[in-house]
Amino acid sequence: MARIIEGKRRLIKMSVDDVLNIVREYQQICRNSCCYEHTRELLERADFYIPED
Repeated sequence: MARIIEGKRRLIKMSVDDVLNIVREYQQICRNSCCYEHTRELLERADFYIPED
């Protein structure tokens, strides 16, 4: 589970599982991408959710 740490900057501390889930989502979204610009378009439209403690 992700944890938000307040300070000068707002930080999100993530577990290994959180990071791996984001990578997995990224791979699913971008697997049919043909180029850098297309990848950026796909990611701009995508929503990534991280459960918070």
